[in-house]
Amino acid sequence: MKKILLVDDDKDLSESLANLFDPEKFNFSFLQDGTDVCRFVDEHKDIDLVMLDVNLPSLSGLEVLKQIKDRNDKLPIIVISGFVSTDDAMEAMREGAFEYLTKPFQIEKLIETVNKACGFSTSMKNPFSSSPAREESTEMVVDEIVGQSPEIVEIAKLIGQVAKSDAAVLIIGESGTGKELVARAVHRNSKRHANSFLSVNCAALPETLLESELFGHEKGAFTGAYFKRIGKFEQTDGGTLFLDEIADMSMLTQSKLLRVLQDKTFQRVGGTESLTADVRIVAATNKSLVQCMKEGSFRVDLFYRLKVVSIYIPPLRERRVDIPLLVNHFCKKFATQLNQPIRHVSKKALQMLTKYQWPGNVRELENNIQNALVMSKNDTLQPEDFPVFNEDKSKLQIDISSLKDDYTETFKRLIDPIMPKLIVNSPGQIFQFLEAAFERAVISSCLKHFDGNQVKTSETLGISRNTLRDRISRYEIY
Repeated sequence: MKKILLVDDDKDLSESLANLFDPEKFNFSFLQDGTDVCRFVDEHKDIDLVMLDVNLPSLSGLEVLKQIKDRNDKLPIIVISGFVSTDDAMEAMREGAFEYLTKPFQIEKLIETVNKACGFSTSMKNPFSSSPAREESTEMVVDEIVGQSPEIVEIAKLIGQVAKSDAAVLIIGESGTGKELVARAVHRNSKRHANSFLSVNCAALPETLLESELFGHEKGAFTGAYFKRIGKFEQTDGGTLFLDEIADMSMLTQSKLLRVLQDKTFQRVGGTESLTADVRIVAATNKSLVQCMKEGSFRVDLFYRLKVVSIYIPPLRERRVDIPLLVNHFCKKFATQLNQPIRHVSKKALQMLTKYQWPGNVRELENNIQNALVMSKNDTLQPEDFPVFNEDKSKLQIDISSLKDDYTETFKRLIDPIMPKLIVNSPGQIFQFLEAAFERAVISSCLKHFDGNQVKTSETLGISRNTLRDRISRYEIY
């Protein structure tokens, strides 16, 4: 018979849960306060499982979890919560919880999890070798991962699990879903959190520059190499390196990356000295690496080195329940940044935002809210304040076939509908405002066309890379 301790301040709920299980196979004990749990566990060495509510009188369930794990790291603990919290889910899994479940429970899921946990407990009572001492817990940090959908909760739980190890992580998702936020959360909840986190966009640099960016180069290694450069691997020794758009890395650079992953050694471009670096790799892509391997543009051995753990971030249109939370989050964020009072979104606007497809995902939603907060004079944001719902949008359609070398009439048709509003809202600043808006729009459009490749964008626009970087930073173009 399996012995289970159920800790919840709701006595009726505890008894109802216990009644779901066969009394001939499971024996439940009940506690309602977290301060009594550790004493109970110390006195009952034969306990098989603890089911622990997050919100308890006197002491947090997560704090009780840590205390139990300090006493018995092999005892499985299922954390339960009355509300969805990615912070709690991530911390619970990071601290060694067997599972994190939210109320109301899916009965089949609950029973299945308890059965698995009890089976796990039996196999762990007589381990073949003792486990290493548990490391001291670090502070829990979540980097703007907002949501309450089951998908986001599972991602938070997975981050909590993988953050404890040094395993390579592959993050998959469409552009704008928040892949770098997930990578940062993995780093900031790992034992490497005190060391560097650096990112490299593999699509934004040509092969020679990317190799130098990653591994560094010696003076004179190539034309323009006037000084020795320390690469990202040396800079992030002991930390985490995020490789965004890994599918765009050349086969030659892939082979050098594989070597670093295998034996942690590399050479600077133009150098002969073998260097070592202890770096955790988190990679991301919006492409199918399986398809890339079939096409011969991605190494199979590198794929399996990177995909020790994979995290899939679904597009925003597949988790619409998160949109209201994201809207509220961005309204508060930009109110602080813009030094404005927090403004709210009307019910109609929120409904339209929730129903919209968001092809640019969270990034597009964020940009729309920032634009609305900057441009709107309303206390409450209305549908017409958001670019995606702008009623003047139909007037701004351009007949591509009519375009000639002189775009004056085209731009005039774009500006005429909004000029009255500009005259009222921005007197004395219209030219400056339109010039900046045009520059940002052109750069954003060209970057989007080339999937973020800054080299191709600067060449196509006829501006230097330094100018492009300056505008990207100035206008916060993502």
